[in-house]
Amino acid sequence: MRKEQNTKRWNEIKTNDSWAIFKIMGEFVNGYEKLSKIGPCVSIFGSARTKPDHKYYKLAEEMASKIVDHGYGVITGGGPGIMEAGNKGAHIAGGTSVGLNIELPFEQHDNPYIDNDKSLDFDYFFVRKVMFVKYSQGFVVMPGGFGTLDELFEAMTLIQTNKIEKFPIILVGIDFWGGLMDWVKSTLLEAGNISPKDLDLIHLVDSTDEVITILDNFYKDYGLSPNF
Repeated sequence: MRKEQNTKRWNEIKTNDSWAIFKIMGEFVNGYEKLSKIGPCVSIFGSARTKPDHKYYKLAEEMASKIVDHGYGVITGGGPGIMEAGNKGAHIAGGTSVGLNIELPFEQHDNPYIDNDKSLDFDYFFVRKVMFVKYSQGFVVMPGGFGTLDELFEAMTLIQTNKIEKFPIILVGIDFWGGLMDWVKSTLLEAGNISPKDLDLIHLVDSTDEVITILDNFYKDYGLSPNF
């Protein structure tokens, strides 16, 4: 009896996995179709828990507005906090405002500043991450938690291994990110686990003007073109 139950559960798992493939394919197809039309964009990452009166919320909103003024759209994770600030800044500045929302049991919900035709919902983090990387010309990484770190190191890994084109990764908040970068240099680099050139495209800044200068200078040298 127990053997039959285990076999049944295993068959159910395999069946569910097979059907999940179609859902995953659907998320990819929907993402490709919508995002292939948005033009050059910069992704802004950061904590969903950041409140509107926080300095980093206000800074993200300001940065998004300036990014739009310099010819880029803005992509965020579509939720509250820093994501909302990024979409808000882009929306008020009259630029492209994209939200890649993820269904979560807490924290996440769509913010009201995403363009109506540029709001996507995902069940799978890995599909969503592909969309961020595939359609972004740069990453602006504000203070955040595990999700923000996940996006940061995903981008660094893909650039390091030449799986995607190079683009600037800008960490905003020297006080917040300084300790992490010190550890990367003193531990990972010193141990020989990364190369010095792996850090060339990572910038640590505190201001909007620095972010814009880095983006503009990078694309003067590399030329602005989609990452696909």
